[in-house]
Amino acid sequence: MTDYCSLIESETARVARPASAPADTPVPACPGWTMGDLITHLGTMHRWVTHMVSTRNQDPLWSREVPNGLAEGESGDAAWLAEGSAELVRTLRATDPATPLWTWGPGGTAGWWARRMTFELVVHRVDAEQALGLEPELDPALAADGVEELLGNLAGARWVSRRLAELDLTGTTFHLHATDVPGEWTFTQGPGGVVTWERGHARGDAAVRAPAGDLLLLMYGRRSCDGLPVFGDRALLERWLAAAGL
Repeated sequence: MTDYCSLIESETARVARPASAPADTPVPACPGWTMGDLITHLGTMHRWVTHMVSTRNQDPLWSREVPNGLAEGESGDAAWLAEGSAELVRTLRATDPATPLWTWGPGGTAGWWARRMTFELVVHRVDAEQALGLEPELDPALAADGVEELLGNLAGARWVSRRLAELDLTGTTFHLHATDVPGEWTFTQGPGGVVTWERGHARGDAAVRAPAGDLLLLMYGRRSCDGLPVFGDRALLERWLAAAGL
């Protein structure tokens, strides 16, 4: 079983280096954000989830409804981020992963939040590193897990479904094939923009074969299709990715 709490710790530590950059450093992967915005976002997420897990929250609750300890307009820094992450990990480790909780995606447990916060950190750590011109490194097995975590949650991401519904691509199928670890996934856009998925090999309207890290970054819009082997209708895939806006 993956130890997501340890991954939260290690990914927080990896964010610390770029977090030491000036707070006004632009983060190109998140248009309009600075490094201060990115760190504030991550630390706010940690405090939000800590609150939900510790209170056994059963109802929809969004991050803006939970105080993050910062004054209005104040940005978090590396120390503030580390403090919130440590409290999150302590809370998660003291909680049975099967504990029922509200989650915005399919799952409904404390364990869902541990996994979700892991990949929230992974993707934004990549954003922070790229902002400083660093080349991000992604463990292939972790990246493959991230692809599945993303696909599994798309059905619950109503803001994504609304955008995808406007494409009118019901029945369109895409296939991802990892080349460095075992992993193949096929996902299909259904009515209303809701996406379903399954593991295994299948033909799609478009398919991508690439290392798992590249597939994860592609799905999150952190890299383009350029340089990747894309089969079938590349324009259709790029259109879908742009609308998903992950």
